[in-house]
Amino acid sequence: MELVRLNSKTNLGGFDCGDTDLNNFLVEDAKNFLGKRIATTYLLVDNGSIVAYFCLLNDKISRQDVTNSQWKKIKGGFPERKQFSSYPAIKIGRFAVSSAYKGRNIGSDLINLLKGMLNDSPNYSAFRYITVDAYLSAIDFYKKNNFKPLSEKIVNEHTILMFFDMMELE
Repeated sequence: MELVRLNSKTNLGGFDCGDTDLNNFLVEDAKNFLGKRIATTYLLVDNGSIVAYFCLLNDKISRQDVTNSQWKKIKGGFPERKQFSSYPAIKIGRFAVSSAYKGRNIGSDLINLLKGMLNDSPNYSAFRYITVDAYLSAIDFYKKNNFKPLSEKIVNEHTILMFFDMMELE
């Protein structure tokens, strides 16, 4: 298997994770988001078949998005004179594993690969956190991969905002 960056010529046919929204994003939106510089999508490919994908975009963690106790923990990681009203993040915009590959720990392996990729690659801009608007059905998956809820508030009745602190990798 190899991780490849989506480009305008990539064939996206045949992917099915069992979720219409995630399937449709890959086929209908991923190339447009790349062309408009909104998000970059990466594909995990095995012998020409898309096993999984994720897309990344810029984000931030803001005071208004989190509970008081969580905000105290976040800003407590910075010297008082360096505390801000928001902190830079990279968001996982979409994350899906093909139904044909579920149950093989590919999701967690891919999250670990993503964390390593973001931690090891040269950055043109710094960030401290990885965020995700986790589907309610995926909360346990993200918790298993050391993401924490930023708030107990459910967004759009479908997701909850979660984060991973990149400093945990050091």
